[in-house]
Amino acid sequence: MTLYGHDDAIAQFRAAMDAETLHHAWLLAGPRGVGKARFADMAARRVLAEATSVKPVEEGLVVSPDHPTAHLLKAGSHPDFRRLERLSRDKKPDELARNITIAQVRSLQSLFGSRPSMSDWRAVVIDAIDDLERSAANALLKNLEEPPPNCVFLLVCHNPGRLLPTIRSRCRMLRFRRLSDDDMTSAIAQAEPTLDSEGIAALVRAGRGAPGQALGFAGLDIADLDAAIAALIARGDAGNARRAALAQSLSLKAALPRYELFLQRAPSAIVRHARRLDGRALARAIALWEQAGALAGSAPRQSLDPQATVFTLAGMLASLHEPEHDS
Repeated sequence: MTLYGHDDAIAQFRAAMDAETLHHAWLLAGPRGVGKARFADMAARRVLAEATSVKPVEEGLVVSPDHPTAHLLKAGSHPDFRRLERLSRDKKPDELARNITIAQVRSLQSLFGSRPSMSDWRAVVIDAIDDLERSAANALLKNLEEPPPNCVFLLVCHNPGRLLPTIRSRCRMLRFRRLSDDDMTSAIAQAEPTLDSEGIAALVRAGRGAPGQALGFAGLDIADLDAAIAALIARGDAGNARRAALAQSLSLKAALPRYELFLQRAPSAIVRHARRLDGRALARAIALWEQAGALAGSAPRQSLDPQATVFTLAGMLASLHEPEHDS
C-alpha cells in the first residue's frame, strides 16, 4: 500500500539505505495518526527484504506482498523482527495496558543473543516509545548506547519533547506532519475503497490531517452529526428539543465513538463559525470556543456524564444562533 504525504521521510531513509549509512535508531516524530507506524513497518520490511537474496524491485519502501519477507511478517513469524506495543490487559482483554513494560523490552535480548536467521539484518519497531514505562525506557537506552550490529530501531514518537534526552540524542529524527486534504483523500480512499466521495470528504474534515484518526471515525455517519451541529448554530434551540435529543442519542453505551467524535467536532464548529464574525460577536464566539474546548477535553479524563456534557456543549452551539439573520 502507498504511504501518502511523507515523500521526504521516505527519501531520507532510502538515501541512508542506498549509501549504506543507515543509522541504528530512527525517531519517527509527529502527531498521532499521520502514518508514523505504517512508515516504521514499511521501513522494517524493506530493510529486511533488501538484506535477503531476493532483492525488492519496487521503489521507495514498497515490498511486494509476494516477497518471502512480506509473507513472514504478515504471518508474525519473521525471526529477525520484533514489534513492541501495549498489550491487552489480563483481566480486561478489550483494554490495553497503560505502558510497554520493561519485560517486553528485555524480551529483545533473545533477538540480539543470536545471529540473524534470514539475512544479516534485524529490525525492531516500538509503537510508541511514548508508552514505555520509565524502567523500560532505561532498558532500551542500553540497547541504543551499545546497539547490536546490523539492527535498526524504528521508534514511533508522538511527543519527542517528553523523551529522555539520552534517548533522543542517540536517534536520527524524521519529522512527520499532518497531511494535505489531497493526500488525506487518497489515503482514506485507499483504506476504505467502498466509501463514496461525500463519506471520504467527511472523514477528511474530521481527521484534521491525520488519516489514522479519520479512519477511526469510519462508519460513524459524520455527515449526520455535522448536520445536527449545523442545525443548532443555524436555528438555535429555544425549546431545548434539539440538544435534548442529541444528548440522549449520544449518551448510549453503543454511541461512545460518536460521543467522542462530537467532543471533537463541537469546538471545531465554533471555530468555523467564528471566522465569519467580527466585533463583539467574534469575541463572544472565541470565549465559547475556549469553554467548549475545555469541557470537551476534560470530559473523558474526568468521566463526566455524557448526556449532560453533550447537552451543555449543544447549548453553546445553539447560543451562536443569530435570530436577526433569519429569513
